[in-house]
Amino acid sequence: MDKQAMMETARQLVAKIDDLPTIPVVATQVLQLLDDPDVNVDKVADLMLTDLVMTARVMKMVNSPIYRANQEITSLKRALVYLGIRHIKEIALTSSFISAFEDKGGVIDISTFWAHSFGVGMVSKIIAEKIRYPDIEKAYLAGIVHDIGEVVLSYYQAESFSKILTAIKERPVRLIDMELEEFGTTHNEIGYCIAEKWNFQEAYKEVVLYHHSPREATSDPVLCAIINLADLFCSVRDLYYGGNAWASFNLSEEEGWAILKEQHPSLEDLDIERFCYELDDAVPDVKELVTSIFSKA
Repeated sequence: MDKQAMMETARQLVAKIDDLPTIPVVATQVLQLLDDPDVNVDKVADLMLTDLVMTARVMKMVNSPIYRANQEITSLKRALVYLGIRHIKEIALTSSFISAFEDKGGVIDISTFWAHSFGVGMVSKIIAEKIRYPDIEKAYLAGIVHDIGEVVLSYYQAESFSKILTAIKERPVRLIDMELEEFGTTHNEIGYCIAEKWNFQEAYKEVVLYHHSPREATSDPVLCAIINLADLFCSVRDLYYGGNAWASFNLSEEEGWAILKEQHPSLEDLDIERFCYELDDAVPDVKELVTSIFSKA
């Protein structure tokens, strides 16, 4: 189907949503503060404390295996000092994404969805570190947001999306192909429209649109390739919300891998099997983090 037509269909679908979530006000204010090179941690802490949900999530995340604190951190200010400015941005944005789509009763189990998103974020960081990508946090955040279009379909097209999820459990067909058949567009274009509304940077919008086809990316094809591979990896490692038992991939044959090798010829010598074992080590930490974030305690 024509890409322009798919995008127009996505724009029409998103335009019909009356209660489309926005980034929470406190998160926006926190990010504005963090853009100041002379930012005061006390001011950031005071602002974050006005949002008890964000504060709770920051404390849970900083004490998770992913951030590997040597001992439990119980003070928000200490947590912010420990994390540093870039990681505070990371967590503030992550918390706001979670809050934006929480408690809406969608088709996808929300904690399972975020397990996939965190998984892609964490695996993206590992891949980015391996190839010395210059912005590790960008790779993480791009992984977190890559599938926001799926959440929109889950909440606002629940009946049709439920039929799609049932269909892909019964026969070897890609979720994205079923979306195109059902809606005339996919979660990529829908996610892009959301990313536009939320004023995402161009690199993030491109990831949302092209994470299944990184060759089409023009702004940062390497970033798209990283997310593409991380997404594939998590889809076959029990970090996937679509129930797709047919998913499989061969790293050496993937488009994303070819892009990375073009940019980083040294990857030719990489022990792929060992590399996959390294990625496997991230899976339990991701599951523990998501369980903690969505626990009611």
